[in-house]
Amino acid sequence: MKILLLHQNFPGQFSHRATALTNRGHGVLALTDSTNARTSSTQTARYRFQKPAFDQTGSVLARSFADHAARGEAVARACMALRDKHTFEPDVVFGHIGWGETLFLKEIWPDARHLLYAELFYRTRGLDTGFDPEFQRDDDWQRIRTTARQAHLLLAMNGADQALSPTRWQADSFPQHLRSKITVVHDGIDTGVVKPDAAASVELPGTNLRLKAGDETLTFVNRNLEPYRGYHIFMRALPEVLAARPNANVVIVGGDDVSYGTKPPDGKTWKSIFLDEVKDRLDLSRVHFVGKVPYPMFLDLMRVTRVHAYLTTSVWLTLE
Repeated sequence: MKILLLHQNFPGQFSHRATALTNRGHGVLALTDSTNARTSSTQTARYRFQKPAFDQTGSVLARSFADHAARGEAVARACMALRDKHTFEPDVVFGHIGWGETLFLKEIWPDARHLLYAELFYRTRGLDTGFDPEFQRDDDWQRIRTTARQAHLLLAMNGADQALSPTRWQADSFPQHLRSKITVVHDGIDTGVVKPDAAASVELPGTNLRLKAGDETLTFVNRNLEPYRGYHIFMRALPEVLAARPNANVVIVGGDDVSYGTKPPDGKTWKSIFLDEVKDRLDLSRVHFVGKVPYPMFLDLMRVTRVHAYLTTSVWLTLE
């Protein structure tokens, strides 16, 4: 078959799938945003997208859908070019639901099977609204705004033949009337790469500290350090944790930007705000901020960590 994979940050969740489909003899083409710097062995085409300026006279409730529809339009134009200039006719179109990329593709390739990676549905109670009262209002207006953000997800699901979620919990975030379209299939773990190693060690950038398996190492990893991913809760717990474990080192991986949720006050980062809140009660020689790290170093960190803490608005896990 000819299969088109859509993801603004490809390969994203399609990394293993793209390889497996190619190895089975299918023709796989990925379509991604032109600004995506990630590399892949999969043949890749790119579309150009510029976020539209928001009309300040319009309703703020329409802003999210306007942004996603504009991205869907950019993808649709790229797909029309693939069809008309390159005679590309996929049997399967499989895209991530999150950014509007798949919204209009059923009209371009009506005979193809259209699949979605259904990662999460916005909920007005318990997830994006009201989970953490310190950062999320729980009132009528906030629930209305969250409802408005569901528009592109509902439209995408309406145009899909089937969808896939990696966990039952994520599938259950979608309304019941859409669940019949969703199959739960875990993304999988490449255990040839991600596996224990009793001899593993890792030297932290900018230090002379080398951590090895068996050391008391606590890790916290996110794309960006922000409240939506529980960074504030983690930092506030550290004084008590380090006092109880005098030999422990803490390695914090993540950038200073915002991926989800609210932005910090102008001129500040969430990293500095919550570090400043507790730093007088911390032994900072045992707290190591390493920024964003290469994947091989991340794997070594996971191999040496004694406890990995993962906190998020969507899921709360602590793994040892």
